[in-house]
Amino acid sequence: MSDLKNLAETLVNLTVKDVNELAAILKDEYGIEPAAAAVVVAGGAAGEAAEEKTEFDVILKSAGASKLAVVKLVKDLTGAGLKEAKDIVDGAPSTIKEGVAKDEAEALKKQLEEAGAEVEIK
Repeated sequence: MSDLKNLAETLVNLTVKDVNELAAILKDEYGIEPAAAAVVVAGGAAGEAAEEKTEFDVILKSAGASKLAVVKLVKDLTGAGLKEAKDIVDGAPSTIKEGVAKDEAEALKKQLEEAGAEVEIK
């Protein structure tokens, strides 16, 4: 069982170049088509994509009915001037903050929604 686990770890950690070489060896020496090797590579890529996202963008979709309150809040949250904040709100959908932690993104969304804005986190 230990040998199989070691083999599995080795296969998962292969580079693309190594996988291509392995596919060639399997085909040439053992008559095994390399489609099976492609499945191993695809499985590894899918596992990496499943990692939890750690950085989020807060996007203002629309100002809603209380545009003035949203402009003031955007000004406070971004540190932008009043004109810049108004331009951000008028240009919705627009990004308020990029690459923030999940907790901060949720807090920003909550504040903006309380002011009447429609917000999305990506």
